[in-house]
Amino acid sequence: MMHRFLAVGWRLRHPEIREQDFFDGMSFSSVDAVFVDPNSISERWVYEVPTEKDGIRRTYGETDRGFGRTLSRLMLKRRSEAADLLFRRGGLIVCRLRPRGEPLEITAQGGPSEQTDRYSWLPTISLVDRHHQLTFPANSRFLPRRGEDVLFEESGNPFEEYLAEFEGRIVYQAVYQDLLSTPIDRFATALARNTVGDIVALEIPFEEGRLILVPPVQGVSPAEEAAALLKAVSAAILRPAFFADPDWLPTYALSGEDALRDELSSLNDRRTKLGRKIEEVSSRLEEATKYKRILYTKGRFALLPAVVEAFRVLGFEVETSNDSFILRCDEGDAIGVVDATEQATVGLVPYRCLLDRVDRARTEGEGPGKGILVVSGSRELDPKRRPTQFSSEVLRGCQSQGFCLLTTYDLYKLVQQALEKNDAGALANLRRGLIECDGEYRGAR
Repeated sequence: MMHRFLAVGWRLRHPEIREQDFFDGMSFSSVDAVFVDPNSISERWVYEVPTEKDGIRRTYGETDRGFGRTLSRLMLKRRSEAADLLFRRGGLIVCRLRPRGEPLEITAQGGPSEQTDRYSWLPTISLVDRHHQLTFPANSRFLPRRGEDVLFEESGNPFEEYLAEFEGRIVYQAVYQDLLSTPIDRFATALARNTVGDIVALEIPFEEGRLILVPPVQGVSPAEEAAALLKAVSAAILRPAFFADPDWLPTYALSGEDALRDELSSLNDRRTKLGRKIEEVSSRLEEATKYKRILYTKGRFALLPAVVEAFRVLGFEVETSNDSFILRCDEGDAIGVVDATEQATVGLVPYRCLLDRVDRARTEGEGPGKGILVVSGSRELDPKRRPTQFSSEVLRGCQSQGFCLLTTYDLYKLVQQALEKNDAGALANLRRGLIECDGEYRGAR
């Protein structure tokens, strides 16, 4: 059977999908599935109606030349078509989840005002069980929030698989919330949430039809996204509608059901314990490998803290400031500066910064007179393949001032030695080698 699909405000390139504007074109109820991006819907009034002093956009029936009345009629038309598609045809509406945007208040001549927004075309449904009620979209909020922290619910839903195909390229702009804090899982299927539990993708049943709210994806071609959506639609058509189990259903037990439930419960417990163990081991692995950050990071928020931790492994006491640090130990004290670059060599700027710090300390007599310059040139290359990481001017300056010039790779090898030996005498020798070095450090070769 040939299916017909419609894309509204959503760029999808596929021979089976017809694209059109929201306010013109074919009826929603004349196709099997509609893909709607509501982002451009509000442009119809945002560019036509100015904001008034209270921040609200309003149009008045006696002066707008029928603009408000026409807009209201078009919204009602689309809402009726969407309801027919979902309720009578059992079709699908896939809608991108975005904030409601700027609303428009339509004031009819001699009548009450009406507010419309990007989602005013959505049909209404009320789902009820013994204790709860989901009224959509009246009690629904599309709260503006932006993020990439998308966690999938493992529901087995085809549209969750569509989203998982673009994992890492999903940037949600809004989250779904119910004003009455209705337990959504009683009535609908959450497909994805963010790390604090807000719903970012959701499927709501409209009898045999379904409305699917999905976040936008970025960096995906219209043809690639269209193919993934049609794959999800094809699978969803064969999938039964959502029905929540009634609370009395467990009293109608079948043979073998209890044993399977017990086995499932045991597996879930094991999965929970395994998840906690994975989290614990992952944390320990991250702690054990944190010193590797000195090989590839840069900046005072990533490289500087990693270098500081490396010196602490060698037995130094470290005091930090915004862009430098002070090392203290029995073998002597030093002021340190660190710099990284994608270029082949680190230039004079960090050397001059270190020289200024040491000169001030020498002049004021309140700090170390020794300097250690830690450099990481050709940062994106394998450390073993990096050429000389500092300019000849930097080397001459460090030699003349008695500064130690140390690459992050040599510092990493010192950390390796310290972790392997874990001997107080060996650590003291490593520290002494750094404090007494004038010019390029070669002790870690």
